[in-house]
Amino acid sequence: MAPARAADPAHGFAEPVVAALRDLRELRDLREIASGPEGRADPPDLTDPDRMLPVPAALAALLPRRALPRGATVAVEGSAALLLTVLAEPSRAGAWCAVVGCPTLGLLAAAEAGIALERLVLVPEPGPRWPVVVAALIDALDVVAVRPPARGAAAGTASAARRLTARARERGCVLVPVGEGWDGADLRLAAGERSFHGVGQGHGHLRGARLLVRVSGRGAAARPRDGWLTVAGADPVTSLAAAARDPGVGSRAGGETRVAPGPSSAERAA
Repeated sequence: MAPARAADPAHGFAEPVVAALRDLRELRDLREIASGPEGRADPPDLTDPDRMLPVPAALAALLPRRALPRGATVAVEGSAALLLTVLAEPSRAGAWCAVVGCPTLGLLAAAEAGIALERLVLVPEPGPRWPVVVAALIDALDVVAVRPPARGAAAGTASAARRLTARARERGCVLVPVGEGWDGADLRLAAGERSFHGVGQGHGHLRGARLLVRVSGRGAAARPRDGWLTVAGADPVTSLAAAARDPGVGSRAGGETRVAPGPSSAERAA
């Protein structure tokens, strides 16, 4: 299977993607058999430190277990750069990742965020059978991010979300729904205020970007926690464009531009 590629939209996505994942899934099954008789018959223990995937230190400080538990569903809202940052650390650690339903997400942005492209699968337009594609990826990979169709564009999204959440928990895959509306997430990471460095009085090059991230969820994450996270990728450009159209949104101080997110920019970014 060639990494970081997807099927031809003219011929549909579900069947080619599922077929391409068969060999990788077989290798994963062989690895599970070799690891011991217990395999994955039981749902993973989300408190087991040996079943965690790493995250950046700044984000780890906001998470109950300081990492992403295998089998958890972790929703990301409001920022494509935040999504890439979440994927980057597991990728560096050797995890295979996939992104489904995000056609504007490019390989350059993924590489700049530190994601290993040789272990990245992109399915920009999965089509109406997107749950089939996501289920196959969950069976084969370590982290699967998916942006489901808009609520009015696909019937059965809620039931599909429940099935995929249960499947990810059973298989020990971290499922990362992108955007709002995915019920049953264990954790939610929502991007708020943005801070950009390097842009002076309306011109210059972006040297860095930070997001104010709120982490909430179930159990130990029921009490929300906020923190700043340094990110990479194209997301800051979208936010700066929104600020330029509305001078009241952004503020500058000491070479730093701060932007309060609006619904439209957040929806485009994530």
